[in-house]
Amino acid sequence: MNQEEAFVKTPEFVSLKFKLAGLGSRGGAMIIDQILLTAFNIALILCLVFITQSGFTSFLTDSTLPLAITIILIFVVYWGYFFVGEYFFSGKTLGKHILNIRVIQDNGHSITLLASLIRNLLRIIDILPTAYLTGIIMVFIHSRHKRLGDIVAGTIVVHERNIKKTVKDASIEKEIKSRGLTKESLSIDDWIVRSFEMKEWNLLKKYSERLLQLEDTERKELTKRLASVIFPKIGLKLENMTIREIEDTLLTLYLILKDEWEFE
Repeated sequence: MNQEEAFVKTPEFVSLKFKLAGLGSRGGAMIIDQILLTAFNIALILCLVFITQSGFTSFLTDSTLPLAITIILIFVVYWGYFFVGEYFFSGKTLGKHILNIRVIQDNGHSITLLASLIRNLLRIIDILPTAYLTGIIMVFIHSRHKRLGDIVAGTIVVHERNIKKTVKDASIEKEIKSRGLTKESLSIDDWIVRSFEMKEWNLLKKYSERLLQLEDTERKELTKRLASVIFPKIGLKLENMTIREIEDTLLTLYLILKDEWEFE
């Protein structure tokens, strides 16, 4: 198998091929992230100097409390930046987003809260003895370019796919735009989004691709059938909803899940 590719069989028995992010792309993303974090740290330290020398908080002047608070804040922001970015933004920090790479689980699913927690706590080891030397060595020698945090958390870093839009994709995107739908049109918790599996994403994708090609009767029937499967997961009921409202909800959910599932 090509060292730069990974083949994954999902829990739904679907085989996926991913292009692994190597040392270059991961290092580039890390440099971008470190620049941002360094800028924040400098600003925080300057604030500390200003506070301790201004006399505004004279009761802290002769205390080590400001320094302790600053150190704690730097650690929390440093660790939290990666944890929040990777879990809440589809496996991507700003650096990863710029370089089109993301963190996913070994089974092809989006990274879980626990995996993100473990992966980023182990940065403490990967960063040793200096400048991520342990992490760099691990990424370089591991067949799937994993650092220690990836190994323990069961994650890999992959390149996002440059998706070529088909005529069907263009048609449904035009329809979604004409309806004024965006991902913000449906309020849904992140943990609910992550509870959807590939089979449900495939159902939504096929529905969206076929929607405009169906006759009115078949279209209504398919919409109701799919909604009866999907809506219970997001806490919605079909009662008192028009077909148009059901379609809009399913199409909005398609937009939301598209970011979770269309990558390579």
